[in-house]
Amino acid sequence: MSNATSLAIATGKRKNAIARVRLALGSGSITINGREMDEYFPREALRIMVLRPLEITDSLDRYDIRASIHGGGVSGQAGALRHGIARALEKIDAAQRLPLKREGFLTRDPRRKERKKYGQKGARARFQFSKR
Repeated sequence: MSNATSLAIATGKRKNAIARVRLALGSGSITINGREMDEYFPREALRIMVLRPLEITDSLDRYDIRASIHGGGVSGQAGALRHGIARALEKIDAAQRLPLKREGFLTRDPRRKERKKYGQKGARARFQFSKR
């Protein structure tokens, strides 16, 4: 670790979810809104997604993560947390920027929910058409 500091605070976003992440040197514990990660994200796929930036930078057991997340659903919150962790890792060690950037973790996912259009059932769905 070159010119590394012991604490980084970063914000991650995805859909309508916002995650404030505090990354500090420690043993690898992850606390989200005062709960353990396994309790907060019961689905294995979401936990894998959240831990991916730490796996790429070989720092799974090096940092303690405390995050507060609000807004959005579980999937959006997991994406926001992953984005925040990646940004915090980059702040702590600038050498980690390239592998994180290559995986696309530093880029905020721009996809949003498409708005419902008038005269239609949903964003794309139409009312059923009957010729007779």
